[in-house]
Amino acid sequence: MTEQSTITTATDTRQPLLSVRDLRVSFPSEAGRVDAVRGVSFDLHRGKTLGIVGESGSGKSVTSMAVMGLLPEYASVTGEVTLGGNNILALDDRAMSKVRGKHIGMIFQDPLSSLTPIFSIGAQIVEALQIHQDISSAAAWKRAVELLDLVGIPNPERRAKGFPHEFSGGMRQRAVIAMAIANDPDLIIADEPTTALDVTVQAQILDVLKTAQRETGAAVIMITHDLGVVAGSADDVMVMYAGKPVERAGVDELFGHPRMPYTIGLMGAIPRLDDRARDALTPVPGTPPLLVDLPDACPFAARCPVAEDACLTAEPELLAIGSGEPGGSPAVEAPGAAHSVACRRATEISDGTIDGEPVFPVPALREPEAAAVPREERPKVLELSGLTKTFPLTKGGLLKRKVGTVFAVNGIDLDIREGETLGLVGESGCGKTTTLLEIMGLKAPERGSISVAGKNAADLRGKRDIGAVRREMQMVFQDPMGALDPRMTVFDILAEPLRAAGGHDKEDLSRQIGELMELVGLDPEHRDRFPAAFSGGQRQRIGIARALATRPRLLVLDEPVSALDVSVQAGVINLLNELKAELGLSYLFVAHDLSVVRHISDRVAVMYLGRIVEIGDIDSVFDQPSHPYTKALISAIPLPDPVAERNRERVLLKGDLPSPTDDSPGCRFVSRCPLHLTLPESRKRQCLDITPELTERATPDHSSACHFADLTPADLTTSADVPTERQS
Repeated sequence: MTEQSTITTATDTRQPLLSVRDLRVSFPSEAGRVDAVRGVSFDLHRGKTLGIVGESGSGKSVTSMAVMGLLPEYASVTGEVTLGGNNILALDDRAMSKVRGKHIGMIFQDPLSSLTPIFSIGAQIVEALQIHQDISSAAAWKRAVELLDLVGIPNPERRAKGFPHEFSGGMRQRAVIAMAIANDPDLIIADEPTTALDVTVQAQILDVLKTAQRETGAAVIMITHDLGVVAGSADDVMVMYAGKPVERAGVDELFGHPRMPYTIGLMGAIPRLDDRARDALTPVPGTPPLLVDLPDACPFAARCPVAEDACLTAEPELLAIGSGEPGGSPAVEAPGAAHSVACRRATEISDGTIDGEPVFPVPALREPEAAAVPREERPKVLELSGLTKTFPLTKGGLLKRKVGTVFAVNGIDLDIREGETLGLVGESGCGKTTTLLEIMGLKAPERGSISVAGKNAADLRGKRDIGAVRREMQMVFQDPMGALDPRMTVFDILAEPLRAAGGHDKEDLSRQIGELMELVGLDPEHRDRFPAAFSGGQRQRIGIARALATRPRLLVLDEPVSALDVSVQAGVINLLNELKAELGLSYLFVAHDLSVVRHISDRVAVMYLGRIVEIGDIDSVFDQPSHPYTKALISAIPLPDPVAERNRERVLLKGDLPSPTDDSPGCRFVSRCPLHLTLPESRKRQCLDITPELTERATPDHSSACHFADLTPADLTTSADVPTERQS
C-alpha cells in the first residue's frame, strides 16, 4: 500500500471527477464468500448527480462505503476508484483519512449516529474544519455558524452551541450536511439521507443538498430506494440488482424508456401521488438471490415474467443500446453510455411492453361491496368525539413538580364507516400515535368519547366486555420483526389470539391457521417455521394474518409498509386492498408517505399539533387542498417523473414548531404558514387571536380549519377589518 497525503482534482468538467472501474467487494461468511458488489463501473462529472437505486442487498451502500474506504479489514476490495486522476483504493487508511472530509463528504442515513453526543454541533463542525485546514478556532467557529445558516438552521449562533439531542431529526441531518460540505469537497455521497424524515423535512433536506452542491460545485452520489427523490435530484440513474448495475441512463431517458424488466417492476410498484385511478400496483414477485455461489445466469431470471431459457445460460453484460428508441442494437460495454442495460430482451421492450403485452401484468382490483352503499348509510365502526389526551410536563429530579401540560391530542372528531379506509397523516409529533394508543386502550378518555362498533369505551365493564370489543378491532405494527416473537413458530403466533378467544380444538386451530395463511398469500406448509426464516414482506403478512384471526371489523395500521422495499410494499398494499374487498374490513391507516395514503384510502385526515386541520374525501383533499399545511405536505411528496418534478412548485415550510404546551387561542400553524405572510395586517390578527374551527368547504365531505382557506388572490389585496376578539 502506498501512502499519499494529497489528492489533486482537476477543475475541467469535461473530464470525470470520479471514475469507478470493475469495483468488486466480497465478504467471508459461514455460507461461503458473499459477493456484495460484482463489477460496478461508472463515471461522474463535477456538478452532476448520480442516483443509485435498488432493493435492500443490491450493493448500493457497499459501493459507496468502498469509495469512502470505510469497509472493514476483512472485506476484499478490487478494481479501481479514481478521484481526480488518483486511485484512492491504493491508499492506506491514514492517507485515506486525509481524503475523507476534505475531498469526499459523506451524509449517512442516521444523522444521530454520525454525531458525537457529548460535543456541541458547532464544536464538531470546527473539528472537521481544523483537521483539514490551517484555521484558527475563532475563524473556524465563525465558519461553522455560517454553514449552519447556509443549511437553514434558525438562530445559528445559538444553535451552534447546542448538542445533538437538542436537535430534531431534520435539524440533525442539516448539521451533518453542514459538516459534509465544510471543506468544500469535490464529491458528496448521500446514503439514504431522507429515509427516516417527515415529508416536509425531506423536501427541505433535498433543497439544502441542492444548495450545498451549488455552493461547492461538488458531484453528488444519491443512494436511495425512493425513485421520486431520484427523479427530482439526479442527472443520471444507475439501477443495481444482486451487486451489479442492470440499467444506467440519463434520468429522463430511464424514467421515459426503461428497458430492464427489474426497473419496470420497481416503477410499477410505486404508488403515485398524481394517480386518481388507484389501480393495483405491480409487485416484483420473489426475493433477491443470495450473493453466494451465484450461477452463471441472469440473477433476475427467477423473478422476471419475460425470462427465456437463454437467460439461464449466461449472465448478461451491461451493454449500450444506443438511443432510447426501440430497435437499437447492443454495442460494447460503456460505463458512461447514454443508456446501458443488462438484459437479453432489452431491445424488444418498449414503453413497458413486449409485442404490446405488459412486461408486468397489472393485477385486477376488486371493489368492496360496501362502496356501492352511500357513506352516510353505512354503520360506523369507529367514532371519536372531542378526543383529548394530555401529559404533565414535570421538572426536577427526586421531587418532581408540574410546570406545564403537553397537549398531545387536543379535541379531535372523526369516524370510519364500514368498508372504508381513513388515512391519518401528519408530521412526527402531531399526535397520530397517541391517537392510536387511546383507541387501542379501550378506556374512557381524558375528555371526549371513543366508540368501536357502536360501543362506547367508557361503558365497557370487565374483561368480557373489553374482550368482545377488542376482537372487533386489531392492530398491525410498523416493524414486522419487532411485532413477532422470534421464539414462536408461525403456528403458535397465529394460534395465540384464537386460543385467547377460546372454543377451538386442535383440529379446528390447524384448519383456521391454514386458512389464514392462504388468505394472506403464505404457504400453510411453512406454519412450523420461525419468523427469522421469512422475508420482511412475509413477516408483515404474518402480522396481518394474526390481526385477522379474530375476524375483526376494523384494522388499525401503524406505518405497515414504511419498513419494506418498494417491490415488497406493493404486494402488501395490494393484499390490504384485496382483504378489504373480500372481508368487508375498515382500516385506520397511519402513514407519513402521502403517495401510499392516496392509493389505499377513501378519506384522509390531516393532523397538526394534536388537531385535525383538514379532513375529507381523498380526491377532494389531494386535488384541491384548502389548508396551507396540507398543501405543503402534498407538494413535498416527490413524483417518480422527472418532467413533472421539474415543473412543480414546492411549498417549503420555515420556522420552528410552536410548543405543544401552548393552548392559547389562535392558529397553531401561524408561525410556519406561508399564506399568513401574504395577508394584510388587518387580517393577520385573526390568525393570531382566533382558533380556526373545522369548516365545510364548497366540495362535499371536505372540511378544513383555516380562516382564509377560500381566499382568492384578489381577496389578498383587500384590507377589510376582521374580528380580533380572542376566543378558544
